[in-house]
Amino acid sequence: MNVSLTILELAVVSLGIAILLVDLWLPEQHRRLLGYTAAAGVGLILVASFLISVPSAEYAFGKMYVMDPLALFFKRFFLLAGAIVLLLSVEFSDRIETGIGEYYTIILFALSGMMFAASANDLILVFVALELITVAFYVLTSFQRNNIKSLEAGVKYLILGALASAFMVYGIALIFGTANSTKFGDILAVAGSVSSNPLFLLGILFVLVGLGFKIAAFPFQMWAPDVYQGSPTPTTALLAVGSKAAGIVLLLRILFSAVPQIASQWTSLLIVISGVTILYGNLCALPQRSLKRLLGYSSIAHAGYLLLGVAAVSMAGSSAILYYLLGYLFTVLAAFTVICIVMREVDNDDISSFEGLHARSPLLAATLSLAMISLAGIPPLAGFFGKFLLLKAVIEQGANEPGYYCLVIVALVGVVISLYYYLGVVRTVYWTNPSPGQASILVSTPVRFMIYACIVGMLYLGLLPNAAVNLAIRAVQVFHL
Repeated sequence: MNVSLTILELAVVSLGIAILLVDLWLPEQHRRLLGYTAAAGVGLILVASFLISVPSAEYAFGKMYVMDPLALFFKRFFLLAGAIVLLLSVEFSDRIETGIGEYYTIILFALSGMMFAASANDLILVFVALELITVAFYVLTSFQRNNIKSLEAGVKYLILGALASAFMVYGIALIFGTANSTKFGDILAVAGSVSSNPLFLLGILFVLVGLGFKIAAFPFQMWAPDVYQGSPTPTTALLAVGSKAAGIVLLLRILFSAVPQIASQWTSLLIVISGVTILYGNLCALPQRSLKRLLGYSSIAHAGYLLLGVAAVSMAGSSAILYYLLGYLFTVLAAFTVICIVMREVDNDDISSFEGLHARSPLLAATLSLAMISLAGIPPLAGFFGKFLLLKAVIEQGANEPGYYCLVIVALVGVVISLYYYLGVVRTVYWTNPSPGQASILVSTPVRFMIYACIVGMLYLGLLPNAAVNLAIRAVQVFHL
């Protein structure tokens, strides 16, 4: 069975169980330390992952699980995101009335689900990994039991998440019924003979519906703004980065490992979904006053940008997605770190709460501004080069399908629209004065470390992208493109 391949996931699950057990005996006043312990443990697992080398794909559990360069890339991605979110959770711990140890544990269990998703080579493991992630987020989104917005976010995520899961299960059943297997390799072998079968195509479409919910792509995006606004800020940060990346890696594996022929035939559908998602997210973000809600709509737009690489159906597009996600990780986590710290002072995520932030904390003001500039795609930060690579991959395919040129125009229009609301946040931070009586914001040493790491990540990926691009290219060579 080669269980040793799952050592990273087992380490994260073991860490989660250990945190849960220690929480039983640890005095209340010391439970804040559990977050630092969990973050340090995830950091050690991340460092240990660099001792693993996978020059070729290795399989476990009857080829349901695969360890290859793509899986290792995303496991490290999730571990990095998890360590930062756990540190952020410590700063948020005073706003969680009871069960902070369980909060850390559930984050670790969600993280393990994301890591299993990165190695999914069978539709059954796809569903199990997604359910582990989704069930964990059902709890995490509504963890502030005395906050009506948090409870509302949890209920909305539960109802719509269950609906998406139902579509996915039905799709898997249809695929199994027509292809006689749920393994990606077996589906690839028979895809040519069943690609004209309406039930098989409907099954693939239903599975994509379930994944569309995870990445908040149109028309399955309606949950994102409400859930982003109502959830605890660390939960929103993990949802924005981890859940989206898990959906993307599964989308890539299913389309390009199991049914690459169908992906090539559905380029028009992918182009339309990507374009509409970009416009919807950016246009709906324009009137928003809640910064978390604004980032929710922004997340929808960025799902559209990521779908540019999927629609390109090429190695260049797939590698651009991986690079874009890496830059998105540092950018979004930097933004939510600032939101979490500021909300600790004012308990409000309205953009007006960030007025005069430059006077209250120059570090937080600079961090939030750099994050907004990177999300807008302005050089020299990571967001600019990520969008450049995605647009380049789409333009290269324009000779085969003129619709790609229309998609590029839509994407550029979306970038221009986004400048208004992203730079509006920067204007609020620097071109207004703080309200009378507002004191300076103190930033703890761990948070400073997180912020500096995110700033370095945004700048490094924007100014010196070659290493990350080469890593992404090696990771996507597993696809049948």
